[in-house]
This record gives sequence, C-alpha cells and structure tokens, in this order.
Amino acid sequence: MHSYLRAIGFSNVKNRSDFEKILGIVMEQPSEKHNTKMANKVVLCEMKRDFIKNMGIGIVGEYDERGFFYLGHYFPYCKGKYITAIEDVNINKRVDTDAYTGMCEDMRLGVSLIFYLQNVADFITKGMMREGVVREGQVSLAALSKEGKIILGIEQNERQMRHSKEENAQRKRLIAEAKQGNQEAIDSLTIEDIDAYVMVSRRVQHEDIYSIVENTFIPYGSESDNYTIIATILSWREIENPFTKEHIYELDVSCNELIFNLCINKSDLFGMPMVGARFKGNIWMQGKVNHSESHTRL
Repeated sequence: MHSYLRAIGFSNVKNRSDFEKILGIVMEQPSEKHNTKMANKVVLCEMKRDFIKNMGIGIVGEYDERGFFYLGHYFPYCKGKYITAIEDVNINKRVDTDAYTGMCEDMRLGVSLIFYLQNVADFITKGMMREGVVREGQVSLAALSKEGKIILGIEQNERQMRHSKEENAQRKRLIAEAKQGNQEAIDSLTIEDIDAYVMVSRRVQHEDIYSIVENTFIPYGSESDNYTIIATILSWREIENPFTKEHIYELDVSCNELIFNLCINKSDLFGMPMVGARFKGNIWMQGKVNHSESHTRL
C-alpha cells in the first residue's frame, strides 16, 4: 500500500482486497478522466476520484487495442489551491515507474524544487513531453505528510519583518546573479553563509534552535520529491473523509515564501494547529503545472 494513503484518511487500508474495492470506485466513478492515444494502438488513461474536496486517489494505466485496462501505478493526491510559482518547468520520467516529476529553479529556495507531477496526461496529450520543458508554467504545489508536529511560531515586530523581507529580496537577487556567473554575487553568498553559520553556532549555546531558524526546506531521504520542512501556518481546517470517517487537517503554510496547502491525518499530527504556529515534519511534494489563471496567485 502507498504509505501516503493515510494522509487523506485511508490509514486502515491494510490489505490488497480492501484497496481493490477503492480502486474499483475510482475506475467506476472518477471525478476526472483523461484518455490519450499512444503508439501501438495503446491508450494512456489517467483517472482521479475526489473522496474529499480536492483530495483523493489517482490511477494511471493503459487500455490495449482490445479494451483491456492495465494498471500502471496509483497515487494519493491533494490539489494545490494557489499558484505557488511561475517558472520554467523541466518534466522528467522517473526511472522506477511510469510516473513523472517536475523540476524548477526557485530563487526563494536557492535550490531546484522537485515535485511529483499530478497532471501528466495534459502534457502527453499536448505533445509537450517531447520538449521536456514548460516555459513559464504556473505551478500549483500541495503536499502530503504522514508525520508532523506543531511548534511555536517566532514573534516579530514590524521593523524585524521589514528587515527580513529586505534580506530575502537581496538574497534572491544575489542568487539570480550567481546563476549568471557573477563572481561578486557568488562571493557575497559564500560570506553570508559563513556569517549565518557563525551566528547560529554562537546563539545555539544559549537559545533553542527553533527560536533562531524560522523556516526550513531540506531534501529528505532517497526520494527527490520528499522534504523536511518547518513552515508557518497561515490557516487550517479539520475535515472528515466520508468514506472512512477519519479526520484530516488541511494546513495552508508559508515556507521560505512558498505558500502551499498540506494534508495530514489528524492522528499523525502531534499538537493542535494554530494560525501563527509552525508545522515541522516530512512531506511528499506534489504539483500541477497549469496553463490558465484559474487559481489564486500568491
């Protein structure tokens, strides 16, 4: 069973027999269905079923020329509510499955952002997989988590918040220039990192590390689209999966100025969500690359 099924309220699905029933519902009553003709008279089929609003299970498989369906893989999903970024997105096929990932450079992080691509059929239909790059794609990110905790937020006054924004803007400018080969920008970033290390090393002797570090976004484990994050909670809600009666928390969070929604089973979150508090945990990042202005841009 997919380990992130519990994030959308399917923690009690323990065997293949129970899950086959759920897959049957997805295939018989899909919320979305996309068919794309491939080579050798094969039809790629992508189906999604929302068991909760904007959360559910998707399956990808193939119909052969006789109409028989062969399951390729399935995935739990949470749909992104916001346009998190507008960047050039590289689409890459995973080695182990027929799934795809998206990768874009985001100056707010300073590293490549990799996410599981939720709408692969859109790009195969439009023939965009041959190019492998979506120019200025509108990326709507969302995440699933199977473990997390709530920690206190960091209180800042207006002057501190203004200073933080100025520092972030300066760092994004330096990163952009460094990517163009500007040696002065590279040297400035190196000095900044050394100064930050010295500052943290000094303060951590007398302060808790989470009072110094506000947000983090760090690759986690062997999967390229898994991250460990500390993110500030902007809003939250508790919802019930009507199929299993399990309760889910959906959190809107801000992490290094990236804003996205995150889903976690209530039983997997230690603590009670609060606006202004922070979420600390491991996530599986997902994303849809959009071509319309149907989302709220942040």
